[in-house]
Amino acid sequence: MGAGGTTKTPARPSFALTETAPGLDPRIHAYRDDIADIALADRISLPHYVAPVMRQVGLAIADLRTDPSDASELGSQLLHGEPFALLDTVEDWAWGYGQHDHFVGFIRKTTLIRPQPATHIVTALSSAVEPANANEASTTLFMGSRLSGKPEDDRLIMPNGSIALTDARPIDARADDPIAIAEMFIEAPYLLGGRSVAGIDCSGLVQISLAMAGHRVERDSDLQQASIGDALPVNADLRRGDLVFFPEHVGMMIDGETLIHASGHNGRVCTEPLADVAARIGEIHEIAILARRRIAG
Repeated sequence: MGAGGTTKTPARPSFALTETAPGLDPRIHAYRDDIADIALADRISLPHYVAPVMRQVGLAIADLRTDPSDASELGSQLLHGEPFALLDTVEDWAWGYGQHDHFVGFIRKTTLIRPQPATHIVTALSSAVEPANANEASTTLFMGSRLSGKPEDDRLIMPNGSIALTDARPIDARADDPIAIAEMFIEAPYLLGGRSVAGIDCSGLVQISLAMAGHRVERDSDLQQASIGDALPVNADLRRGDLVFFPEHVGMMIDGETLIHASGHNGRVCTEPLADVAARIGEIHEIAILARRRIAG
C-alpha cells in the first residue's frame, strides 16, 4: 500500500474501529481498523501506517463525509484551496483530513488537485469568478477560500479566472473583529456540517469567524469548548466575542446579552437573547450552558 495510493477494496470493507483506541478521537485522529496516519504509530497498533500526501481542494466547496458514500453523514466541508492530507483511496473517494483542523473523513478524489502556495484569501461571503475562457461558466468562491493569484488593477488574476480584488486580502492579513465576520452570515441557512454562506452549522460559524481573525479552531463544538480561549466564571459578565457552549451547540456573544449562532431550531444564522436560547435548551437538557470562554485580545 503506497502513501495515498489506490488500493484494492476488500470484499467487506470496514471504515471504523470496533473499539475506540484509548486517548484517540476518530474525528481528529486518522485511523481505521486497517490503516492509520503514521503520526499515530506510537499510539495505536495497526497493520499499516501511511505518511500523508498533500493535496488541496480545487472546487468551490467539497463535502467531507464520514464514509465513502454521498449518502453518508456530512461531517464537514472543505473550501477552495484548503489543504487536504491524503492517506488512502477507496474507489472514487480519498480518505484523510483537512490540514486546517485535522478533521477526518472521505472526500471525492475528483475535488483534489496538487497544492499551490496561497497568496490571498476570500473575505466576501461569496465572490463570482470571471473565467479566463469566455466559453466557460462562471463559478462562486466562498469566504475562507485560499487563492493563488496576482493583483492587476481591480482584479485578482488566477490561473483559471479572476475575482474582484475587493473580495480578497493577502493570506497573512487578519480581520480585527470575528463577531463582525459572524454578523455577515445572518440569515444564511443552517446546514449540519456546512462551512459557507450556502449552508453552515453552529461550530462552522465559530470556526470560520475566528479563522478569519487568525485563530486556529477545531471543527465540532465539544472540541472547541476544550480548546478555545480561557474559561470564565459562572458569574462573569459576558462581552462581545465571548463564546457560550451548550450541549451539542455553540454561539458567540454580540454584547453582554445577545447571542449570534447558526441555529438548527430556527434554520438559519440569527441573533437571539442568550436567556431565550438557554431557556429553550434547558427544556431538553438538565444543564443548558456548559461553559463560557473568552479569547484573549
